[in-house]
Amino acid sequence: MPLVRSLSMTSLNGLPQWEDEDLPVEDLLLFEVAWEVTNKVGGIYTVIQTKAKITTDEWGENYFLIGPYFEHNVKTQVEVCEPLNPAIKKAVDTLKGQGCQVFFGRWLIEGSPYVILFDIGSAAWNLDRWKGEFWDACNIGIPFNDREANDALIFGSLTAWFFKELTSQFDDKPNLIAHFHEWQAGAGLILSRFRKLPVATVFTTHATLLGRYLCAASIDFYNKLDQFDIDKEAGEREIYHRYCMERASVHCAHVFTTVSQITAIEAEHMLKRKADVVTPNGLNIKKFSAMHEFQNLHAMYKARIQEFVRGHFYGHLDFNLARTLFFFIAGRYEYSNKGADLFLEALSRLNFLLRVHRSDVTVVVFFIMPAKTNNFNVETLKGQAVRKQLWDTAQCVKEKFGKKLYDALLKGEIPDLNKILDRDDVTIMKRAIFSTQRQSLPPVTTHNMIDDSNDPILSTIRRIGLFNNRTDRVKVILHPEFLSSTSPLLPMDYEDFVRGCHLGVFPSYYEPWGYTPAECTVMGIPSVTTNLSGFGCFMQEHVADPAAYGIYIVDRRYRSPDESCNQLTQFLYGFCQQSRRQRIIQRNRTERLSDLLDWRYLGRYYMHARHLALSRTFPDKFEMEPNAPPKTEGFRYPRPSSVPPSPSVSQHSSPHHSEDEDEDERYDEDEEAERDRQNIKSPLSLGVLPQRKKKQHGEYRN
Repeated sequence: MPLVRSLSMTSLNGLPQWEDEDLPVEDLLLFEVAWEVTNKVGGIYTVIQTKAKITTDEWGENYFLIGPYFEHNVKTQVEVCEPLNPAIKKAVDTLKGQGCQVFFGRWLIEGSPYVILFDIGSAAWNLDRWKGEFWDACNIGIPFNDREANDALIFGSLTAWFFKELTSQFDDKPNLIAHFHEWQAGAGLILSRFRKLPVATVFTTHATLLGRYLCAASIDFYNKLDQFDIDKEAGEREIYHRYCMERASVHCAHVFTTVSQITAIEAEHMLKRKADVVTPNGLNIKKFSAMHEFQNLHAMYKARIQEFVRGHFYGHLDFNLARTLFFFIAGRYEYSNKGADLFLEALSRLNFLLRVHRSDVTVVVFFIMPAKTNNFNVETLKGQAVRKQLWDTAQCVKEKFGKKLYDALLKGEIPDLNKILDRDDVTIMKRAIFSTQRQSLPPVTTHNMIDDSNDPILSTIRRIGLFNNRTDRVKVILHPEFLSSTSPLLPMDYEDFVRGCHLGVFPSYYEPWGYTPAECTVMGIPSVTTNLSGFGCFMQEHVADPAAYGIYIVDRRYRSPDESCNQLTQFLYGFCQQSRRQRIIQRNRTERLSDLLDWRYLGRYYMHARHLALSRTFPDKFEMEPNAPPKTEGFRYPRPSSVPPSPSVSQHSSPHHSEDEDEDERYDEDEEAERDRQNIKSPLSLGVLPQRKKKQHGEYRN
């Protein structure tokens, strides 16, 4: 009778550990399979890359990532080497011997995990044969003209082939766990189960295929979840074969996980299986050694953004930059799914409120969403050139002024300030002033857009009339490409830009998780999210008063679009009314929430999914402890005892209240921070049962 190992978790310094010290060493191998291993396409890349460190800490040399080979990615991200594990080396060599190019190495990210990369092109000659095998396995046919689905099948076939060669070398151990992400990797899971390979499988869907398509079509998705004719909808969108691959992967997996509760509800209706485990997405949190260093970074990068704004609005810079707030939205250009439509409508209403109340606050809003362009437009580049010329002129005059002042002081004289500037200096300054005059309004986009007449953001800006007029208190700038420190226009990396802004706004309608507001949170920047995003639902679960901690959650599930827009407008207007001190307090609180998003906390959900897969695949070897499913109840940040940082609309009779009038508000940051640390210090305490009783296979389905 083989030894039955007990699977449970204990927490050591917040990091999940195996109860049996020898469990993952030598007799277990973990493989994580995804199209985005070393290949950045979307959010899955961020999940895998940031999670690698904690997974490597747990599994060491027994953790491997499997992905596609792309030469440009490997050259910059992978250190190619030979496998140290003899079984892995033999399996790799077998595939190479059959004409397939396989690359092995270390991914140069934190944790330096091993990667196994398959060259899709080198195995493409097998495609027709593998299509036949795939049809025999699951009766799913793949059209010849769908390049992405064909590549996914080749990738999956190579993965299953590799697992077959690897498992054939072992009689009883090691036991293999394979974790597949999204439908592009799902073919490998389907073929592994069809061939009855002794591999424990986990499948994670980060967003359902059909859900994304339906939401993009402006359908009332969440209120009609149980009414869709799934096959008909997938067929009309010509993704039926992809949908079948996704659904087959879900049902073939020993354990099915999704990244959020809202996606779990969606998957139950779209894919017809309830998620076994919800695995929220995390980040690697790097704490600053000095308290409030992130506040200093905010001030530094805000100054960089202000320099760009000075150039962009030259000739119309009649607003006070010290009373200017920077909002932004970023992500894929999915106009409705990402909530850009709701955001623009709310900005129109915010502009009206600020003008009616004669507010001295100006809001500059950046849309960082990549679209097709013909590079930067001339007017935008000219603005930055004018700004630089003005700076050079000011420096030149200042240098001459300083020299004359210095000479006069050396002689013991107080210089005549009316004579210290000569006529040439005045002429230079007048010419500089005339150069700032412009006949046109500041542009609403930094690039020449291709087909701008049909661009949804620009079309909405034309409809609501936000053209950056002098009277507008809300200014809009569309930057239709990702940020880069090498840009001649706005030379900032995305992370630096986020730190310099005051508020990230992400009112998404379809957002399975939402890394953008999560990234804002760990950098101490407040953000707007919704209760249709995984991140928003997660924060509602963990934080008693999210708005006090800088997480504004718009209700897009139970309110009409107009009501949601009004709620978003009130959030934005209330934020504009905050004093500088209130914003600082709120940023301190926001940054403290980063502990909740650390993989050291969230990694336990992935661990539980793997344990569950082992117990279901090898029930004669592994059993689940009854208290193994992670619980989150009781680990909520309390409502802050000090005054909430967001004033109500009626709090001040005049919007021009003093910046210092709230100095006497009761706020002890150290006391609040310590209380928050106590709430998250030991989020899970999983004890060991006094006696272990064998559980039935599948008993602990969530």
